[in-house]
Amino acid sequence: MKPSPPNPNELRVLLKTITSKDASIAATVLGHAGIRAHACHTVVELVREMRGGAGALLITEEVLKDPEIGTVIAELKRQSAWSDLPVLLLTRTGAESSIVLEAMDSGANITVMERPMRIATLISAARSALRARKRQYELRAMFEGLRTADKRKTEFLATLAHELRNPLAPLNAALTVLALKSLSAEDAKPFYEMMGRQVQHMTRLINDLMEVSRITRGKIELQTEILKLDGVVHDAIELSRPLLDSANHVLNLDSADSNLIVRGDGVRLTQIFSNLLNNAAKYTPDAGIIEVEVRRIGETARVRIRDNGIGIPEDMLDSIFDMFVQVGDSARVVPGGLGIGLTLVKSLVELHGGRVSASSAGSGKGTEMTVELPLAQGEIKVRETAPVEFGTVPLRENILVVDDNREAADMLAVLLQTIGAKTRVAYDADEALQMANAFRPSIAFLDIGMPGMDGCELAQRLRANADHAGMLLIAVTGWGQARDRARIASAGFDHHLLKPLDITMLAPLLEQRASSLKEAELATAKKSGDSSVEIPRAES
Repeated sequence: MKPSPPNPNELRVLLKTITSKDASIAATVLGHAGIRAHACHTVVELVREMRGGAGALLITEEVLKDPEIGTVIAELKRQSAWSDLPVLLLTRTGAESSIVLEAMDSGANITVMERPMRIATLISAARSALRARKRQYELRAMFEGLRTADKRKTEFLATLAHELRNPLAPLNAALTVLALKSLSAEDAKPFYEMMGRQVQHMTRLINDLMEVSRITRGKIELQTEILKLDGVVHDAIELSRPLLDSANHVLNLDSADSNLIVRGDGVRLTQIFSNLLNNAAKYTPDAGIIEVEVRRIGETARVRIRDNGIGIPEDMLDSIFDMFVQVGDSARVVPGGLGIGLTLVKSLVELHGGRVSASSAGSGKGTEMTVELPLAQGEIKVRETAPVEFGTVPLRENILVVDDNREAADMLAVLLQTIGAKTRVAYDADEALQMANAFRPSIAFLDIGMPGMDGCELAQRLRANADHAGMLLIAVTGWGQARDRARIASAGFDHHLLKPLDITMLAPLLEQRASSLKEAELATAKKSGDSSVEIPRAES
């Protein structure tokens, strides 16, 4: 989001004189000089207008005697750190008046001017005050930019930690299972395949970071050649095909202008269009429609990628290609990104002499990404692009695992089964609520960052149900900042564990749980006089 420029009200001069005639004359003089002025009839009105924006105040000495003048001084003292509103004080006696001296000692930015004065002097003083005020607005814009950049950096670091922990969770669980169980090569194969997929995901995240770093430092060089754009687009589609198919999206390709020739780096161009297709696939609900259109517009090749997904709010369109920007709450809606993909696209497109833009009718109304590249001139020899190749204590408990990351949920369930638990897995909160009522788990591991109903709301609903009283709730998440921990604790969780789950940290919690249950069992037995009472446990 770009820093906001001053609005018209913030560059006006507010007038308060002893008579309305004086104010009218001053406003007319300033107006003829191109300076916007507003005459206030009372000090109360002056304060109200100050809050609406002002470039400078022009008041007369007599106004300082108004009983309400203290509200003006108080308003000046409440200014932001960047602001020091200029005040032009017109006086007949210069700085000799005690009331003027008191005003000057208030800490306000006051310039004393003697009356009568020449018109040129008044205009010059007003213009100088407004120039100083404009510099203050530039300082405000800089502060806003720094604040926004700092916020984005903080959010990015938290997202980076979260996204790197996500693939580490199933990796860690799979390694633990392989260490605890002697599996045949055939039985171990799914674990190794899953680990390979998660390593590839981490590699993509890290590669994107390195790509952006190299581009911003000017360390990347394109390997350009003459290419058919149609072939590049087809390669990008094939690269994105698994993501498109997994969400059952319909892809419509309109490449009527199929012989467009561009000079570019085939790998990088494929990367551009694949990133845009991946975004369209991720941010479009299942069974969506994605359209790709290739057209010649004069001496430019234009590729449009449209979807009917979550869209982009109007106030985000200008900043969507900035580093670390994610649209609204999209990180929760669709996890798995760092907010640098579109920055990478923009940088690569511009390295090819082109431009990229985004348009959307608003939230929930889809997105259109447009890439324009210069057509190759006077080139004949074209290379067709090559296809893109693509020993814990036994635990006897009913445990519910809830995570929208299916592999993370499945692997944690397998891990818990290896130490004796009976598990059920749910991939969203609604399914978890139904499963909890049927399965009656004594322990639940809940992911926090799920789309729709998140883990905190799910925990609150479980806590509100008397049938689940005493259930041990453990948050398993990649979000670990102080505010996240506070929110998770207030939702009713007993423990907060970060991904990847460390079995050495989990074991003490479960052993503590077993010890508490044993104490409760003994207390019940002692009260009833029956030392043989046992608490029923789930079968493994």
